[in-house]
Amino acid sequence: MWWNEFVEAEPEFAERVKARFTAGKHSTMATLRSDGSPRISGTEVVFTDDEGLLLGSMPGSVKARDLLRDPRLALHSPSFDPPEDDPGSWPGDAKISGTAHDVVDPAPEDGSHRFRIDVTEVVLTYVTASGDHLVIESWHRGRGHEQRTRK
Repeated sequence: MWWNEFVEAEPEFAERVKARFTAGKHSTMATLRSDGSPRISGTEVVFTDDEGLLLGSMPGSVKARDLLRDPRLALHSPSFDPPEDDPGSWPGDAKISGTAHDVVDPAPEDGSHRFRIDVTEVVLTYVTASGDHLVIESWHRGRGHEQRTRK
């Protein structure tokens, strides 16, 4: 499901997830190396009205080679520590899993890559206002939106 379709299906949840990703410039991405082991890279994500969730990479980067070989990925929003005196005000963090699709540009000026993300899972984790419970909201393709609370 493209991000735009996810927004249509879960507008309020999608907006809160997007807010976590846009709260800072640098997100973290996990890809798979050729031997199957994980690789963590910094990345910047962009949400657009027409193409949805996009990310880019420099020409010849290892993350681009990883995604061209195996498009599975996981993204983690910028993360901030909860305030010690008010943990319930922590806005939480978000994760998106899916597959990357190379957006083919017939005349790339610099050889860089741009990938559009097909979303398969979205997770938002935060603390209740009282600060004593962790809330895990998730959406999975085929299961829809769920919420769990842990003490």
